[in-house]
Amino acid sequence: MKKFILGFVVVLSGLNGFSAPWEISAAYRGSSKFYQAAAAIETNLSLSFSTGIEARFTDEKALKDPIYSVYVPLQLENELLKAYVTPFYYFKNKSHQSEYQDASAWGVTGRLLMTLQEDSVEELYTHAYVGVSFARQTGTLFLDNGTASNQSYNQLAYTLGVHKNFFRSFSFEVTGNAYHYPDGITGVEGFRGIMDQQDLAPSQTFDFSHDLGKYNVGARLTRIWMERQASLYAGYRFAEFYSTEPEHSFVVGNTFSLTQAIRADVGYNHIQSVHSRHKRDILYAHLGWVF
Repeated sequence: MKKFILGFVVVLSGLNGFSAPWEISAAYRGSSKFYQAAAAIETNLSLSFSTGIEARFTDEKALKDPIYSVYVPLQLENELLKAYVTPFYYFKNKSHQSEYQDASAWGVTGRLLMTLQEDSVEELYTHAYVGVSFARQTGTLFLDNGTASNQSYNQLAYTLGVHKNFFRSFSFEVTGNAYHYPDGITGVEGFRGIMDQQDLAPSQTFDFSHDLGKYNVGARLTRIWMERQASLYAGYRFAEFYSTEPEHSFVVGNTFSLTQAIRADVGYNHIQSVHSRHKRDILYAHLGWVF
């Protein structure tokens, strides 16, 4: 996976003479426990195929060294279907405790979006999507009998969702994720790794989390002003985990145009466990430039 991504970077860098529009973007998200900076570049290689590269730097308070990860989003589309595939790789993070091994991860996410309804005159649509993702982490597995095991650990995630707009002014999305652990989850208390579980199956949160999920369900309502190229959105997610308490997540945000070519997205996320014993607040900002 690492060789594939590094080779792809070389190929993408050789396309500097390609005439299609390019988009570069930068993003930040952070809380009292972590902050992350990301940079990406994307382009269309044809009318139906686009790709790019994204790099992320994460400083997590619980770890001595920062986390580095890289992603290669691939998108193939026609009139009725869009296919999204994103391989990703986490570079080795050195353990400074002798009882724990160095941590790393790799994986691939896949999603197929189907058009159920589309009216180009009224600008209305209904989309449904399904997804399957896989990740393999290297780290330390903790069991409820008090033992720990340095090993690789595999995960699968399944996604189902619907996205629909109304009256050219609103859109509504509902989505759900379920998780499977081929190496077993019975008796597992947690896994000491570096992978963000949002990479496996994104949900309505800006959090950077290592908790092993059971499932989550969420929804987002967006108010759209097409003439201004702006929107306001609010989202909610409920999630259950194997390694921590269930939690609620509340998201609000605003997308808007700074210029004809530059767009921004600013958001806030509040998360709390069902008994309100654990709370955290996360800020998010994204800036994209098409040229």
